[in-house]
Amino acid sequence: MKLKEKISINEFDGKRLQIRLVEPIDNKKAVLTHYLHNIDNGVSKHYKKDALKVLKEFVTYKQDEENFSLAAEDALQQLLFEVENVPFPTPDNYSFKFIDLFAGIGGFRLAMQNLGGKCVFTSEWDKEAQKTYRANFGEVPFGDITKDQVKNYIPDGFDVLCAGFPCQAFSIAGKRGGFDDTRGTLFFDVAEIIKRKKPKAIFLENVKGLRSHDKGKTLETILNVLRNDLGYFVPEPQIINAKEFGVPQNRERIYIVGFRKDLNITEFEYPKPVKKKVTFSNVKEKKVVPTRYYLSIQYLQTLHNHKNRHASKGNGFGFEIIPDTGIANAVVCGGMGRERNLVIDDRITDFTPETKIKGGVNREGVRKMTPREWARLQGFPDNYVIPVADASAYKQFGNSVAVPAIQATANKILETIGIKIIC
Repeated sequence: MKLKEKISINEFDGKRLQIRLVEPIDNKKAVLTHYLHNIDNGVSKHYKKDALKVLKEFVTYKQDEENFSLAAEDALQQLLFEVENVPFPTPDNYSFKFIDLFAGIGGFRLAMQNLGGKCVFTSEWDKEAQKTYRANFGEVPFGDITKDQVKNYIPDGFDVLCAGFPCQAFSIAGKRGGFDDTRGTLFFDVAEIIKRKKPKAIFLENVKGLRSHDKGKTLETILNVLRNDLGYFVPEPQIINAKEFGVPQNRERIYIVGFRKDLNITEFEYPKPVKKKVTFSNVKEKKVVPTRYYLSIQYLQTLHNHKNRHASKGNGFGFEIIPDTGIANAVVCGGMGRERNLVIDDRITDFTPETKIKGGVNREGVRKMTPREWARLQGFPDNYVIPVADASAYKQFGNSVAVPAIQATANKILETIGIKIIC
């Protein structure tokens, strides 16, 4: 594997210090950034041994090997500066610790940090999502959580486990649908971590279809494992809609929360919808967007033809234009997520195509929403950095969670387990 590198030359005691920061193999950068993020608390010892090995690989003291330890300390301070100067650092005087599994671009982390939480471990295998996560939190997620090597880095003593795990079917024909029957699925890895670490609370998010997935057997198995095999009080899951928590997006997701039984918690109330009503106008770009977001004449006509064909068959399939006074459909990572969330924006003045398109730019003002508008639909603040190309950004926000809905539910979880909330 060819490694990309960035060379920084500093003066140290009159000699040249070369700090060689490479894009690491496996989880080296994750180990180092997790260590640096926890350098002022007890969690750091969990990562320290391996982190210092990684640091030694990254630092070369050019003239005097005896002074490596001093050079390493100098490099460590530089790297520490880099991970702390990010848009969303750990809150001062945090009141609880959590881990972020299947982290995506950090929707859970934003919500939990807003409430005063400290993330002590995160994992996300997608490289583009890792890039976005690092740009905003200064931390590289660990990779494949199914690997024991990665699980072994999870520290003890955190309060809440957060996971937006993918939905998979289980092979439970003729079985009781317990812990062992989930092997080979990503939920099994979540359950295994819960079994090992026994956090006070768990907070899982999934698509609404989990409720009916495999005729309800998948959800039944999940609840059986959490309640009976792992010993957690798990109230009935609830479908939460993002539009009821201050963002103009009709996005329904199932939330599953659980509490360790020794806490003697026997009831839980999900958050009530907020009274604040918002529409697309609240998230619409204030300035004229680049021409590349406007549909070509030919593509727009194709969408019209496609919708008409389905309408003639009695189907409702097709593109949709969201008015400024309307609520967006759920943003998803596939192409239809954009086609079902088109808007009219007649502020365009330059119809010169930015890319090679057939038929020129349409004159009806029909355009796609921008990645920033999708970010706002999911409740991400405007200082959230989008360091990737549009295609990756749409995918990442489509796969993410609605931050305000997550935060409202997390607030209830923390209140239930008696943790002080710092906002």
